[in-house]
Amino acid sequence: MIKEGVFLGKRYEILGRVGSGGMADVYKGKDHKLNRYVAIKVLKSDYRSDQVFIQKFLSEAQAAAGLMHPNVVNVYDVGQDRGLYYMVMELVEGITLKDYIQKKGKLSAKETISISIQMVTGIQAAHNRHIIHRDIKPQNIIISKEGKVKVTDFGIARATTSTQTISASVMGSVHYTSPEQARGGHVDEKSDIYSAGITMYEMITGHVPFDGDSTVSVALKHLREEIVSPSKEVPDIPYSLECIIMKCTQKNPERRYHNCESLLLDLKRSLVDPNGDFVITGSTAGAAQDTDRTVVMSTEELEQLQNQRYDDDDGDYDDDYDDDEYDDDEYDDEEDDEEDDSYQEGRRKKKDVNPDTKKIMKILLIVAGVIIALLVIFLVGNAVGIFRSPGITATAEKQVEVPDVRGMTEEDARDELNDRNLGMRVTGREASDKYDEGEIISQDPGDGEKVDEHTTIKVVVSTGPETKMVQVPKVVDEKEADAEKAIEDAGLIVKKEFEASDDVEAGRVISVSPDEGTEVEEGAEVTITVSTGPETKMVSVPQLVGKEASEAEAALTGAGLVGSASEQYSDKPAGQVISQSPLNGEQVEEGSTVSYVVSLGPETKMVTVPNLTTGMTREAAEQALKDAGLEVGNVTEENSSSITPGYVMNQTISPGTEVAEGTSVGFTVSIGPKTSGDSSSDGSDTENTN
Repeated sequence: MIKEGVFLGKRYEILGRVGSGGMADVYKGKDHKLNRYVAIKVLKSDYRSDQVFIQKFLSEAQAAAGLMHPNVVNVYDVGQDRGLYYMVMELVEGITLKDYIQKKGKLSAKETISISIQMVTGIQAAHNRHIIHRDIKPQNIIISKEGKVKVTDFGIARATTSTQTISASVMGSVHYTSPEQARGGHVDEKSDIYSAGITMYEMITGHVPFDGDSTVSVALKHLREEIVSPSKEVPDIPYSLECIIMKCTQKNPERRYHNCESLLLDLKRSLVDPNGDFVITGSTAGAAQDTDRTVVMSTEELEQLQNQRYDDDDGDYDDDYDDDEYDDDEYDDEEDDEEDDSYQEGRRKKKDVNPDTKKIMKILLIVAGVIIALLVIFLVGNAVGIFRSPGITATAEKQVEVPDVRGMTEEDARDELNDRNLGMRVTGREASDKYDEGEIISQDPGDGEKVDEHTTIKVVVSTGPETKMVQVPKVVDEKEADAEKAIEDAGLIVKKEFEASDDVEAGRVISVSPDEGTEVEEGAEVTITVSTGPETKMVSVPQLVGKEASEAEAALTGAGLVGSASEQYSDKPAGQVISQSPLNGEQVEEGSTVSYVVSLGPETKMVTVPNLTTGMTREAAEQALKDAGLEVGNVTEENSSSITPGYVMNQTISPGTEVAEGTSVGFTVSIGPKTSGDSSSDGSDTENTN
């Protein structure tokens, strides 16, 4: 089982397991690339090293990936990540048709037909792409919360062409499998139609036509036994629906509908003509159905006629799958006596046989009588020992060891028992803290016991942990933290909302929902409303930009707000407000802080004073100062015995000093050593070695 939060393909997040099948587990996930919820089918670990199963898993994705239809669960993506093979599908929130039938016991005729039309439409979409589903059953039909019926799980589907024969040992669920599929013969569209017919039979009667203690016994019934007409159990079933079901479930594929299109036409006609005798049966039924049919009703015409027939049927399934969504009144409440006679006459039409058939039946009855007589003679003789050979003794029933199915799902347990020629019957459903919902809690006989083959093992299925009821604690007027702890200690989940209150101190609980003392399921959500104190007065922020700093501060004080000033250089005059936050006119709580920026005026550029005493002449020094953005200051001359005449001896501002652009810098230029003819006030040379 994959943990919640794991990402597959760096895109699909696992949110939790929602189901499990024979080959794969199904998880609810989230596609973070397209931001939508999806269903993710992940191949079980037992099969990840088996290339046959991997190929089968990938084939399922390839077969279904091209199907984009409202009545089919669409496949979006397939991939592999860290050894996990996964397939991403459309997530359908709803209920399987199997669960829906079990919930209602059996469905009304109009509900059966409405569901069947959508189911067959989905199957037809697959057939149009030359895909045979091979496992049509109520467990693979989902009814969404919006009432849309969708076909899912193309687990053993195979793509084919109109001329290709499919022969495979793999077959679908035995209770719904066609005779040709059970014997491993040719499988085509008519096999899916057979399974759809069995599904319709279960909808109208509440059970499958064939059942047994093992898969083999059920498969043999599909091969050998005729299906009992559903009218034996549901006397008021419309004649047309009975004929449709019986035609779909013929042993001979040629006697069934040859395609879904013909089946859909009869289903739609059954809605508007329940007791009509329009279903063509017999050896040429399939061909005749395709060539004789000329009337095609538009969707609008069908809805109009359907509303006339079923004025109480809105055709939708509500979110809760209400048992009263379709009533179980007579198929047509307004039928008069003449229509009743017509309906009964329609029933009798099934029993009409042509003369040639009667002759054949008479011959068959005579032959059957002879066979029965011989069988009676044999049984009597065998009872008295006439036909018993010496040394022959009765063979004891083969015994098998009962496997441990506790912890398995119903489907897995049934498969495990069927593999040992054992049957399974659910005798009860109980709450369990040890086993998840749908898993086997106990079995009788138990693990390891020896029983005869075909013995039915009785099991009890878990309904999940027993729901514990707790009371919502008293938390009104308590501090927020104390209330939260009390609710969590009661095994409940806290949700908080906040609300201003003039009566309740800030931080204390105003109210709780559900009310204090109410009994709720453990783990339920409880909402507390916490006080934020008296309702805060809202004021409008005044205009500050363009005002002097002192004026801005006065405006804020007058509005009941607090100012927070900062400064920066700008082209605006120094001391003027150049920006504010929040902006003028915005509503804020009284006492809030408003930030504003005051101009420092244009920013002064700073430059570095160059070194002029590094062998620069007067002209070079003046140019260096100009290049640095400085002004040439006072230039003097002095005698120097060490500095070449005409070169700078010293400067008024030391080299490397940061000064404002445009600052004046003066310097002294050497005029050479002092000569005898020179005079000076101190009688010595003035020099600067810097």
